[in-house]
Amino acid sequence: MDKMTIIYVGFTILGALFFFFVGYVLRKYTARMKVKLAEERSKAIIEEAKNQAESRRKEAQLEAKDLLLKMRSEFEKESKERRRELGRLEQRLSVREENLDRRIDILERKERDVESRLRHLQAKGNEIEEKHKALSRLYQEEKEKLQRVSGMTVDEAKRILLKRLENDVKQESAYMIKKLQEETRERADKEARKIVGLAIQKCATDHTVETTISVVSLPNDEMKGRIIGREGRNIRALEMATGIDVIIDDTPEAVILSGFDKVRREIARIALGRLVEDGRIHPARIEEVVAKVKKEMESTIREEGERAVFDVGLHGIHPELVKLLGRLKYRTSYGQNVLQHSKEVAYIMGVMAGELKLDFNLAKRIGLLHDIGKAVTHEVEGTHAKIGADIARKFNESETIVHAIEAHHQDVEAKTLLAVLVQAADAISATRPGARRETLETYIKRLEKLESIADSFEGVEKAYAIQAGREIRIMVKPEALNDGQAAVLARDIKKKIEEGLEYPGQIKVIAIRETRAVEYAK
Repeated sequence: MDKMTIIYVGFTILGALFFFFVGYVLRKYTARMKVKLAEERSKAIIEEAKNQAESRRKEAQLEAKDLLLKMRSEFEKESKERRRELGRLEQRLSVREENLDRRIDILERKERDVESRLRHLQAKGNEIEEKHKALSRLYQEEKEKLQRVSGMTVDEAKRILLKRLENDVKQESAYMIKKLQEETRERADKEARKIVGLAIQKCATDHTVETTISVVSLPNDEMKGRIIGREGRNIRALEMATGIDVIIDDTPEAVILSGFDKVRREIARIALGRLVEDGRIHPARIEEVVAKVKKEMESTIREEGERAVFDVGLHGIHPELVKLLGRLKYRTSYGQNVLQHSKEVAYIMGVMAGELKLDFNLAKRIGLLHDIGKAVTHEVEGTHAKIGADIARKFNESETIVHAIEAHHQDVEAKTLLAVLVQAADAISATRPGARRETLETYIKRLEKLESIADSFEGVEKAYAIQAGREIRIMVKPEALNDGQAAVLARDIKKKIEEGLEYPGQIKVIAIRETRAVEYAK
């Protein structure tokens, strides 16, 4: 290392030491200045805090004084008000005391008056008792005279009088019953029409009468031969798999499926449609397609039940009941779809229950489930009302619902208002125009039965069933019955019709009594 290098290194070290020293001095000076500034700032903050605390203390003292003054004024005001109230109460008490004193004086005067009247009445009572004894003696003497003159005993006279009174009472009671019935019927009919009319107005549904056949369209008439198959094996396989009669006639490009079980008929319709579309029609393929459609139908039935529950706005119904509801879509009663009928009854029940301030949801639940027994009537013996009640009880429905289902066709006596409402809603839905169909033979038998019930009573000359069996007019023999007895006859016929005839809705019974006097002037 040469000398210049040493000198250069030495200057470098000296420079570094100088700058380090200068930097140290500057940092120390800067730190002192910062400390001094921080001390001055802290003193200023402390001073400011003291000033603020002093001002806050003064403000708090002023607020406390204001609050004290306010509370004192309110207390004085309340004290004055209470003193005035006490003064008013004292005045009222003094007035009441004066009134009580006056009433006591009045009661004392009345008591003295009553005592004097009692003494007077006791004296009159003795006099009346003596007169009564005298009248009794005179009555006994007159009675003995009457017996001698009439030649009858008292008991015989009583029997004659009682018989006459009985006839008069019957006549008067018949007129009174008729009047009361008319007045009650008018009031009840007016209110019932209002509720029923509102229910029907709010439940506008389309009605179509369903039949027992289904029609499957074909692309051409050649397909009929393929459906029949060699020696009829295809059509026999389809009928055995579905339980439905397959009718192939001269109807162009169509095959008719006939059967009372609509579920089986629907399975046969869907299966045949798929077979026609696929083109492969033979016994093995038929059995395969029918089995597949049956599984799909179970899912469809469940979905239909869930849709019905959703449409009515209910929840919490057991899944098995929902499945049975779905089966009602493929069940008809006099051509009316039972599931659609059940939904309509639920709607009508809801409206009527709302008008009568009853449980809205419970009424709709009863209406939806009232025909649930029809889903299994082909499997279980008994009426659908009894079967439906047993099913509802099995799946933990309330006794109110069970009773209403069992009583909706009067198999048992209705004990609740909801049970009566479901009878009315069921009749409304079943008797609406176009809802159901009735065969001519059944219709004629019902009219003949109605007329025979009326003809079985004494005093009936002729009975006519009119208005499609909704009304029966009875011609009464005028010489055999009077007006009051005709009213009683109409009521008795009504009771017998209710006991011995099944009918939807109601039947009007009219008894007509007419007397004509004819003379000819010559």
